[in-house]
Amino acid sequence: MFRRAGRKAHAAYWTYDGSLKVPKGGKKISRGSTFVIAAVIAELPFLRRPVALPVAARLWRRGGPARTALARELIELIAAAPACRGRIVHVTADTAYICTELRGLPAGVTLTGPLPRHASLYEVHPELDYPPARGRRRGRPRTTGARIGTPAQLAAAGPGRTATVTRYGSTAAVTICERRCLWPGVFRSRPVRVIAVTDPGSRLVLLTTDMTTPAEQVITRYAGRWAIEVAISDAKNITGAGEARNRRPRAVERTVPFALFTQSIVVIWYHLAGHSPAIARDRRGRAPWYATKTCPAYIDMITKLRRVLIAAQFHPGVPRQPTPEEIHAVRLAWAQAAA
Repeated sequence: MFRRAGRKAHAAYWTYDGSLKVPKGGKKISRGSTFVIAAVIAELPFLRRPVALPVAARLWRRGGPARTALARELIELIAAAPACRGRIVHVTADTAYICTELRGLPAGVTLTGPLPRHASLYEVHPELDYPPARGRRRGRPRTTGARIGTPAQLAAAGPGRTATVTRYGSTAAVTICERRCLWPGVFRSRPVRVIAVTDPGSRLVLLTTDMTTPAEQVITRYAGRWAIEVAISDAKNITGAGEARNRRPRAVERTVPFALFTQSIVVIWYHLAGHSPAIARDRRGRAPWYATKTCPAYIDMITKLRRVLIAAQFHPGVPRQPTPEEIHAVRLAWAQAAA
């Protein structure tokens, strides 16, 4: 959700706004344009957490395709890209996208996300794994085994095993209860994996169509999905996507994706040419309250790029000296870049 004002703003509706801060029990509803965003999760050597690089976005319109349909379009677009041919694409999403719309994704694409609390799970019927050669009984063959119940009942049934997983920049011991089962309400007779992760004070139940990757890696993969929330927040508050005030259809459709893709280019440039260990040290010197800061943030990356662009305008090859007005403009821009 990117908030917009004005009655004539294109594709602006009152809808859910997860970033809105309201009192406990209040409704998170704002007016603005809603985008479905796909990002590539990357791990950079100078960061302790994964970073999300937005690569595709679609504007949602009331009366048009649903958000889940737009998400499927983006997934198929990425899976068909030349860089992804012959590779497995692992998709992670929140609960809203674990639905029938994303049931039959292209070959080589897996889906992982939280399992809804009301999901009804069943054992895999033996005939799905070992169909009888002959002697089948009359009538429609059964497609599910015994009923397991809800995700909470599956996790309570156990038994679980203790494992060490890395999530959100830290490593901790958790209890994992894993089972191959069916969720007929969404995936029909296709077997899936359900992974219940329990640690002190919380429980997370994940569903994945990836049947081979170890559960610890699946948990780490899903935890990396939070990077897209950080990227969207940076796009709103730093890159400037949240300050767009245009209202015409073409402008609304282009402004937010352009800001998101520009942000990805900034991170890639910083990784290839802009990183220096001194950046975090200099930031601690200017902001003593960041005493434990060891990794650059996106604001550090875009600040470094702004300074490089400013310095490139005044280099020794220029035959004349800059005027006082130009020097003042550079100093002002430099101060704004460091702000």
